[in-house]
Amino acid sequence: MKVNYVDYCVYRRLMTVNVSGKRIRRNPRILIYGTCVRDEYPDLFSKLASGRIPLAVCMEDEHMNMVALKLASIASRVKLEEVVVLTVDGSPHCIQLHMAVEEVSKIVGGLPVKHYVVEKGVLWEIDPHIVKIARYLHRVKKLYDKSLQSQAT
Repeated sequence: MKVNYVDYCVYRRLMTVNVSGKRIRRNPRILIYGTCVRDEYPDLFSKLASGRIPLAVCMEDEHMNMVALKLASIASRVKLEEVVVLTVDGSPHCIQLHMAVEEVSKIVGGLPVKHYVVEKGVLWEIDPHIVKIARYLHRVKKLYDKSLQSQAT
């Protein structure tokens, strides 16, 4: 049985849920989202929350390690069918949420993850490889330099 997010709770913090709670076991599809997205972009939030258990995280309030351990604890107890991450783009805090989820995927062995960011009301799906590249500033620099070189020619 899939549980609609409205049936669960429109606002529930990841850090407060039971790692093997009934609702997550019944619907192992979760949306982990930056708290401000729900208020700033309610239509996009609703679209991605539909059919998933939405769990809020503010990386200004929580340390990346705590968020990662919580998600790893869930993933080790419940076979998650899907983890969707939704944040605003450009936030130095929110990018940590994407990186934490990728780290958990590496630790527990291949979570089915989708990453999304919102920029000026537009929803962008971000490939997990892009999240990995964003961790390495030298790789970003190489891509940037390559882009400048191709523009010059």
